[in-house]
Amino acid sequence: MVNWITVSQGVKDSEYGKIVFSNVMVTRKRNHFIRTWRTLDVKMALGILSVHLLALFAPFTFTWGAFWAAFTSYLFFGIFGITLSYHRNLAHHSLKLPKWLEYTFAYFGVLALQRDPIYWVSMHRYHHQYVDSEKDPHSPIFGFWFSHMGWLFDSGYILEKYQERKNVEDLKNQAFYRFIHRTYLLHPFALISLIYIFGGFTYLVWVMGVATTWGYHVTFLVNSACHIWGSQAWNTSDLSKNNWWVALITFGEGWHNNHHAFEYSARHGLEWWQIDFCWYMIKFLEGIGLATNVKLPTEDHKHKRSFASLNKIK
Repeated sequence: MVNWITVSQGVKDSEYGKIVFSNVMVTRKRNHFIRTWRTLDVKMALGILSVHLLALFAPFTFTWGAFWAAFTSYLFFGIFGITLSYHRNLAHHSLKLPKWLEYTFAYFGVLALQRDPIYWVSMHRYHHQYVDSEKDPHSPIFGFWFSHMGWLFDSGYILEKYQERKNVEDLKNQAFYRFIHRTYLLHPFALISLIYIFGGFTYLVWVMGVATTWGYHVTFLVNSACHIWGSQAWNTSDLSKNNWWVALITFGEGWHNNHHAFEYSARHGLEWWQIDFCWYMIKFLEGIGLATNVKLPTEDHKHKRSFASLNKIK
């Protein structure tokens, strides 16, 4: 079973060591603090820091109404916005939705404060194209912190690796996504204003602070933890892992080795016991006629990706 790979030429495996409790070798280092900080990096860092600081007021502002508002926003923005829309629909075309529903779900993703669809999908497609190599936007070969969120504050790294970013022409050709890309910052500020007007500081803390911070880190864990800790069921020649506890808090995204083996699949929890809430929602939408062209791996493709098939070749 493949537990780790080395992708950097001319670097000794022992140069930086392994990430704790894993066989993942750190073969590259990038200085997170002492480097040139671009204006975009500073803005990103201040924005994410502000959300985290806002969440610190949660113990002093708790009400059940605010708690359930936060939980509801996490569900809607997470499962419909990031997981179903940004990831399975827009990035991989794992299913097809009517345009009005596609745009609605994509807008939920915008309100999750994880950048606009054009940027998010572009980075994710590059991740699959260059998975766990030096050109991967967020591989743990640069260390846990970099893969978790350090890469977000390092736009110089992104510009260095991807000069033109022409891998999202399907989204750029649609006026809706171009509009969201150009006006992205207006939408979170509009949401913040509405929450404060109707719920005051308490709801602002819980919906924008707690729910958004939680949504950030569960998404980031897919990039970091699911390439470090867990098991590999399929021969993907990368570091992707199936991680059950990440799957539980990310609506099924934690079955990440499954996803890298069959990236077009609308279902990530391929076994009956692999809980995948996003897949259950897709099946519901398919059942009422709103989701079509739902893609799943064939038995032949599963066989080709299996370790048993690899052993036969050897």
